[in-house]
Amino acid sequence: MKRLQDLLLLGNPLLYQVSQPVLEAELPLVRGWVTDLHTVMEEIRAKYNFGRAIAAPQLGIMKRVIYMNIDKPVVFINPEFTFLSDELFEVWDDCMCFPNLFVKVMRHKELTITYHDENWQQHEWKMKYNLSELLQHEYDHLDGILCTMRAIDDRSFKWRA
Repeated sequence: MKRLQDLLLLGNPLLYQVSQPVLEAELPLVRGWVTDLHTVMEEIRAKYNFGRAIAAPQLGIMKRVIYMNIDKPVVFINPEFTFLSDELFEVWDDCMCFPNLFVKVMRHKELTITYHDENWQQHEWKMKYNLSELLQHEYDHLDGILCTMRAIDDRSFKWRA
């Protein structure tokens, strides 16, 4: 079982790698990965008072899985954006891999995402603003992109108060 100390921190080379798709035959493994993602996210929430979602690569699980838990748990397996709005908005982004740093980035205001759930059922979800920003951040982790790499400029960083 993975714990907070297993969370990869800024600078770890695995955070910059592209994750592999989950194969349907790997579905039995997903439950364990989701348990680990949930456990670590709860520990982050307890320690830093933030955390709405986490991507598998943040724990060194190099698979295309995102776990979100705001009102209820949602597992995104092999997510794909099918629409990204042209309209962007500015947001101070944070990340569990560097929990005391905020990074100002531009994100798409709206998106549509398709994904499989833990039962390999396909879903589509249209999102705006906060959810859109959140899923873009987590999706970037699947592609080895950190919000530090999307900073608007060299003044787009600040410490969490």
